[in-house]
Amino acid sequence: MELDQLRYFLKVAERGNFTRAAEELMVSQPALSRSIQKLEGELGQPVFERKTRSVSLTDAGSLLQARAQQVLSILEDTKAEITDDGESGRIRVGAIPTIAPYFLPEILRRFSAAHPKATVTVQEHTTDNLLKSCTQGEIDLAIVALPIPAKYLEVEELFEEELLLVLPPAHPLADKSRIRVSDVEPYPFVLLDEAHCLSDNIVSFCRQRSVQPVAVERTSQLTMVQELVSLDHGVSMIPAMARRRDQSDRRIYRSLTRPKPMRTIAVAWNPYRFQSRLLKVFRECLRVCPRPDK
Repeated sequence: MELDQLRYFLKVAERGNFTRAAEELMVSQPALSRSIQKLEGELGQPVFERKTRSVSLTDAGSLLQARAQQVLSILEDTKAEITDDGESGRIRVGAIPTIAPYFLPEILRRFSAAHPKATVTVQEHTTDNLLKSCTQGEIDLAIVALPIPAKYLEVEELFEEELLLVLPPAHPLADKSRIRVSDVEPYPFVLLDEAHCLSDNIVSFCRQRSVQPVAVERTSQLTMVQELVSLDHGVSMIPAMARRRDQSDRRIYRSLTRPKPMRTIAVAWNPYRFQSRLLKVFRECLRVCPRPDK
């Protein structure tokens, strides 16, 4: 049994499809199929149940998946520990889309200047996908917004930031000196798709104060939320770090009266994986870097 066979097997198991797995692995589909067939021949039984357009794990495949992940994790951690010099190496960072473009650029700039031999790769995804990747060792840490189901992960809070009400300039609330969350209830909301935790933060805050926000439109990009608000499609709440980057005069931002809507930014990592000196330095950089909402 070869390591590449295990890697190929895990990718097919993850994608549930030979074609997509082959594309990501950058190998031909026939070569991938032969590798899996050879693996099944060595085990004496199938690891996948083949369907018309997808595959699913057999009982043997489920057992192999868990063991293969452990084997590859041990090998990766061993290599990382042997080569750990505190200066060179790779750090794989994941962040949700409502944090990554606003928080990470300054972090990466400072870290790269201090550690030019290090390589930092960034993956942007939803919270659930990042936590799964972190648990499985596909990324080294995830920068997310609380709350999260942090089973098997270590979580450290970094900072809190305000969620600001965003309005078109001619909105009836624009000139109001004090805006309560109840003042916003009559107006439609533009929100991110349900996969994004920011929408959960907004809806949860409103409902805790007996306000039921009605989402008339949903989108996958925070910048699109801002544009739709500019076009008077509704109102929304935007993280302060995103507001700081917004130079447009086609929308305005207002703080709500206390208690203000807030979200807590945190970093999560798998404590059962090897923690290199370089990774610990990067986490320290996250702690001390100036807040992006200021």
